[in-house]
Amino acid sequence: MTKISEINYQGNLRVVSKHLQSGVELMTDAPTDNHGLGNSFSPTDLVSTALGNCMVTIMAITAANHSIPLGNIKADIYKIMEAQPRRIKEIVVELSIEDHSYDAKQKQLLEYAALNCPVAKSLSSELIQTVRFNYY
Repeated sequence: MTKISEINYQGNLRVVSKHLQSGVELMTDAPTDNHGLGNSFSPTDLVSTALGNCMVTIMAITAANHSIPLGNIKADIYKIMEAQPRRIKEIVVELSIEDHSYDAKQKQLLEYAALNCPVAKSLSSELIQTVRFNYY
């Protein structure tokens, strides 16, 4: 077991987290629809964003391992909340991938990598993950 972060409550529904290896800090704020100011990512925003980050990272690792040229990848993340119980109902990840004339096998490898990234496999099976791959 490795300690990765320290979390400190700042008051006013704000929390600061410090990544111990790098020293990088980030702040979360409760969203405006849940008594917060919405001045930063909410915890559920981070979960949703982590899914997109993980997909892109694992795609890049897969591309390197299979000598697939990888250019720019952009991910747009959408979060749909459910009221009762309050939770993330669905995360939509729209990946825009610079096309290097990928063949069907290369696209299959990249898409499989994204869909099977560690975050995707760690989330509840009740959470809907909608992923769209757009090659341009």
